[in-house]
Amino acid sequence: MASARLKYLSLGVLVFQTTSLVLTMRYSRTLQAEGPRYLASSAVVVAEVMKILACVVLVFKEHSYSMRALNSILRQEILHKPVETLKLAIPSGIYTLQNNLLYVALSNLDAATYQVTYQLKILTTALFSVSMLGRRLGVYQWLSLLILMAGVALVQWPSESAAAPEKEARSAGSQFVGVTAVLVACCSSGFAGVYFEKILKESKQSVWIRNIQLGMFGFVFGLFGMLAYDGERVRESGMFQGYNTITWTVVALQALGGLVIAAVIKYADNILKGFATSLSIILSTLISYFLLQDFDPSSVFFLGAVLVITATFLYGYEGKPSANPSRA
Repeated sequence: MASARLKYLSLGVLVFQTTSLVLTMRYSRTLQAEGPRYLASSAVVVAEVMKILACVVLVFKEHSYSMRALNSILRQEILHKPVETLKLAIPSGIYTLQNNLLYVALSNLDAATYQVTYQLKILTTALFSVSMLGRRLGVYQWLSLLILMAGVALVQWPSESAAAPEKEARSAGSQFVGVTAVLVACCSSGFAGVYFEKILKESKQSVWIRNIQLGMFGFVFGLFGMLAYDGERVRESGMFQGYNTITWTVVALQALGGLVIAAVIKYADNILKGFATSLSIILSTLISYFLLQDFDPSSVFFLGAVLVITATFLYGYEGKPSANPSRA
């Protein structure tokens, strides 16, 4: 009974985190408010800081709330193992790029289209797992990847619109930018996730220590990117310009969401993760249509979404899927 409750709790947490992050991020990027909009590059940096602090607290808890033990483990695993720490620079840089791309994507795509298209990370993760880890995929998994590609293609199929040509052209341009950002994010997610999995399997370090190492590099890369891309605006109005309650919610969800998933994923089997993805897509579609009112679904979109949901379930049907270790 306790195990069943944990499974359903895991399902609820997975659905809540996935759906709420996408919807709040989309809302925050389209909200018309006074003053400048918050900088996505700044939000990525703040999320890394929050993530590092959360992981330090988790390591502190693992060592019975002993400051001496915490200090010792951090010195031993991070400062005294520079080569091991440097291994995380590559996935960290890619994750930082990915996090910035997700803001670009949700500034140009509605939440439902983003959610469905982003499932292509299953394809990229599978391909990188085969090439980097030598993993073998079953017949059902290869079939699911073909169905997944067909579903995403249908979701991106242009729909007939009665909008003005100028508005339609702007919309097409924005969609191209958004889809390109999602596709690059899917590739980076697949590579970085499999690379991170490879590192975890080759070492005995705690996943929280590894996330601290990732966060340290992520903070450096993110800060460098913020100063290079938005340096002038930061100097003019500060790093926290445009921040409000919604912004802080987005940052917290991005920082802590992956850590929450890492904590509950051991209770979630493939079918449960499939349910979570499906429910998240359905909820994102409904909320985008009824509340955000930035999405008008077509029959082609629904067919594509059904194919993507089917592919998600089918991928976990035969054997274990190639896991993408959770790193927020």
